[in-house]
Amino acid sequence: MAALARWCLKRRLVVIVLWLAVLAGAASAAAVAGAAYSNDYDVPGTESAQAAALAAKAFPDQAGDGDRVVWHTEPGREPVHSATVEARMTGALDRIADLPGVAAVGSPYAGPDGARQISPDGHTAYATVTFDRPADDLPASQPRAVVDAARAAAGDGLRVEAGGSAIALTEKPDTHLSELIGIAVAAVVLFVAFGSLAASLLPIITAVVAVGTATLGITLLGHVMTVADFAPMLGMLIGLGVGIDYALFIVTRHRQGLRAGLSVPEAAERAVATTGRAVVFAGGTVCVALLGMLILRLSFLNGVAIAASLTVVLTVAASVTLLPALLGTIGPRALSRRERRRLATGARPSEAPTGLAVRWSGFVERHPRLLGGLAAAVMLVLALPTLSLHLGTSDQGNNPVGSTTRQAYDLLAGDDADRPDADGGGTGATGGGPDGAAGGAAAGSGFGPGVNGPLTLVAHLDGAADRVALSRLENALRDTEGIASVQGPASADATAPSSGDTSVITVIPETAPQSERTSELVDRLRTEVIPAAERGTSLEVHVGGLTASYDDFAEVIVGKLPLFVGVVVGLGCLLLLLAFRSVGIPVKAAIMNIAAVASSFGVIVAVFQWGWGSEFLGLGRAGPIEPFLPVIMISVLFGLSMDYQVFLVSRMYEEWRETGDNRRAVRVGLAETSRVINSAAVIMIAVFAAFVLSGDRIIAMFGIGLAVAVALDAFVLRTLLVPALMHLLGGANWWLPGWLDRWLPRLSIEPPERAEAPRRVEGSAQRAEAPEHAGTP
Repeated sequence: MAALARWCLKRRLVVIVLWLAVLAGAASAAAVAGAAYSNDYDVPGTESAQAAALAAKAFPDQAGDGDRVVWHTEPGREPVHSATVEARMTGALDRIADLPGVAAVGSPYAGPDGARQISPDGHTAYATVTFDRPADDLPASQPRAVVDAARAAAGDGLRVEAGGSAIALTEKPDTHLSELIGIAVAAVVLFVAFGSLAASLLPIITAVVAVGTATLGITLLGHVMTVADFAPMLGMLIGLGVGIDYALFIVTRHRQGLRAGLSVPEAAERAVATTGRAVVFAGGTVCVALLGMLILRLSFLNGVAIAASLTVVLTVAASVTLLPALLGTIGPRALSRRERRRLATGARPSEAPTGLAVRWSGFVERHPRLLGGLAAAVMLVLALPTLSLHLGTSDQGNNPVGSTTRQAYDLLAGDDADRPDADGGGTGATGGGPDGAAGGAAAGSGFGPGVNGPLTLVAHLDGAADRVALSRLENALRDTEGIASVQGPASADATAPSSGDTSVITVIPETAPQSERTSELVDRLRTEVIPAAERGTSLEVHVGGLTASYDDFAEVIVGKLPLFVGVVVGLGCLLLLLAFRSVGIPVKAAIMNIAAVASSFGVIVAVFQWGWGSEFLGLGRAGPIEPFLPVIMISVLFGLSMDYQVFLVSRMYEEWRETGDNRRAVRVGLAETSRVINSAAVIMIAVFAAFVLSGDRIIAMFGIGLAVAVALDAFVLRTLLVPALMHLLGGANWWLPGWLDRWLPRLSIEPPERAEAPRRVEGSAQRAEAPEHAGTP
């Protein structure tokens, strides 16, 4: 690390130009290639995936995205099939049919088959708009033109809205307000901490260059593997947080060197050689936790894991290469003017911690039981809502109330569009929720909540006997509890797809896509109704559709979650065991990390599932928690928690090795690291919390969850519960069996030349040498 720092300092202009060239090259390549994100929840081998594959093979002309234009007249006004409304909407639909990217428009006024697209009360109707490509491949301008053409017909008591995955492209935020707010708050915190404008800007510049390069790289990554559309913003969220923090630690150590009288190159080299090594180790733990998602063998999560890891790798690389080059460029201006004047007089300020940090450390030492119990109680209370965690996938019914997709969803379901508590719960493998019925709507309005999430039964036929069995199944479906309507070939339905040996039956449930009762209906169809029809024939019927695919995805995630958590926790503990030569340190770290995850999920459940403030924050109504959220959150939180664990315990470990006094080690370590850890936490909280303004429900979940977890980790766990426990455990904190000490390889976080001092120990601890770490500023 020292050699790398020297090279970057001597050739700082080359390093800066290389980083800017990489950023410009990535930007050019991304502009030429374009984005290719995919939110493909299908899991190969599941029944919903088999249904989708069979339908796509039999009906390739229906591969484009299908959306809806919905219009509604208030009771007391003329119905939607009146001549005036029909003329107005027919003109609008004709204009939509002529727009670029629109393959077909299915109007309710086109023949007798369109009558089912008009609600029983005659005041709501919808038209299907089929695009020529899937939503992920459409430019936002094409669905935007559809929305504009549809809404142009509104007025005089006629409401017109549009919904669907392609239409949702028009509601994505087109600015980076959240990122700018997070960066601005971080800059203020850095300036207050450093008192130097130049020093406060360096972490920002380093993180922005690294994250910008990573974001553009993620765009290119989408062309070679499945990458979710929220992956770039998630990577940006993580990268800005850890990138600014990593640079903060190195700049802080560099400033300490300058105040101690070192030259600029010497101070920068020492900062990278000491704290830089800790940054590399901390970044490695984050990547290990993120790449743990690969063991789930889900393409949807593989892309997210690699994208986020790429961002972390680049932020670490920038911290140990670009940052020292920038430090060499600004020279002594890393210090404030007052500090530079003091150095010019020959004064050497004391680096010993003073003030609140020292008083707090002593207070924890005197009252470890009381404070430890209080911290544990806070974490427990916040974690309680996690017990009602309901995994599922939100849909456009959870969008903000003013969005056209939410309005279209509510009009189709018959919900009062202004009622924020209508419909809730979620699909998935755990939990429960309301049935999503349109409780506040007038009787007979809309089409019922199930119309927003129809089930698709795709049948493979082989002969006349199978066709008879399919007809029998269709009749059985009409008598099945929980089904509102059935559209299939046996009812001579001209709109029911049928091609050779493949037929499709569309089932409209009585309940909403997020309803637990809809999930129960899917299970009942798969285990009872369909097997009874297939018995004695070669008929094969697979249940697909929105709810079925979400349920299958959630079930796979939940089934693999114990293995995933075990691997992530195990690898994290192994790294800490190698670094600190102690059994107690990694065990406590694992417990603290689990506590932080559980408490942050408690807040997520309260805000997003229970709806405590979700509408106020512009995040839509209450709904389920995304099934992939636990996996990604656990990966990120375990990685970030390891950062603070490394920076806190490493200083304690250094003092323990020098004195063998556990109480002194914990007290000094907390006093000397709490200020920088808390400053880093404030920056990360600001960055994460700012992403609530992104307008994306999933990213907002990550933002709130990560902000809460970092706040609890820094201000409750690392500065209160962890030191309290370490005071109570005494020398047992550093215990390691002799046979394990001899068997484990040596992992040095600090430079080899700093790992020479023997370790003084107490009690049964070993007297073997071990690497020293003093990497915390």
